[in-house]
Amino acid sequence: MVRVARAVLFAMVPMELLLAVLLVSGVSLPGPLVAAAEAAVVAVLVLEAVTLYRLFGAERRGGADRRTALRAAYGRLVPDQVRRIVGFDAKGMVSLALWVARRRHGVPQGATALSYSRAQTSTMMIFLFAMVMELIVAEILLRAFGAPVGLRTVFLVVDAYTVLVVLAVIAACVTRPHVVSAEEVRIRYGAFFDLRVPRERIAQVRQVRNFNENGTIKVEVAGDRLVVAVASQTNLILELTEPIIAVRPLGRRAEARVIRFFADDPGAAMHALRPRREHVPDS
Repeated sequence: MVRVARAVLFAMVPMELLLAVLLVSGVSLPGPLVAAAEAAVVAVLVLEAVTLYRLFGAERRGGADRRTALRAAYGRLVPDQVRRIVGFDAKGMVSLALWVARRRHGVPQGATALSYSRAQTSTMMIFLFAMVMELIVAEILLRAFGAPVGLRTVFLVVDAYTVLVVLAVIAACVTRPHVVSAEEVRIRYGAFFDLRVPRERIAQVRQVRNFNENGTIKVEVAGDRLVVAVASQTNLILELTEPIIAVRPLGRRAEARVIRFFADDPGAAMHALRPRREHVPDS
């Protein structure tokens, strides 16, 4: 039943979006077609609610409290990839608020924050400016061709949301830096990636210069090298005493013994990552 509920939900979303776009664009649709579509939406929502209720009941009978049972039922009904994408959006909105407030996320007192966003922010700002100009030009062209208000509104909302997403990505990279504390090294990329490496697992730290990295977060073919690049660059390498499990943005897991990543100031990163000598009291 869970598989059926998932499949029907995924089929309903694009159908409902298409219907909404047609309606706000002023397209005249037969009344029976609209009624049938809305009846199908109601049926799907009922199916999802019944499935969620049954999953919730099964968890409760297993001894879970209400909150744990609800989270477990939601996790079984909604695929992990979808939940992660929703989480990216939520973290991005939080990052926007932190950016405005000039605050950072997950940097405890006594820890060292290592920024990595300067290498890409200027490029992303240019991209953001181009998107805003595209929004304005699209509105002008749609008005010139006499497009209905509904259709123009759809384009405006989609373009504005895309601009908001890019802003959220920039904000997340600024407000969620790498963090070095006495216990761990936290390697991040905005809201998309977060890896905690215990300090005792770090065997060696090296400074390098790589300008030809492909992708942003990847595991190389060798299978034991994790790359977290910024603007196709990495400049630091952590070699570990034993592999660590890294969870990639959409949930895939991989073991890594060597981690290449980027920091705006690799010298400061090397200083923060250098083993600290404990104070020995005078005898």
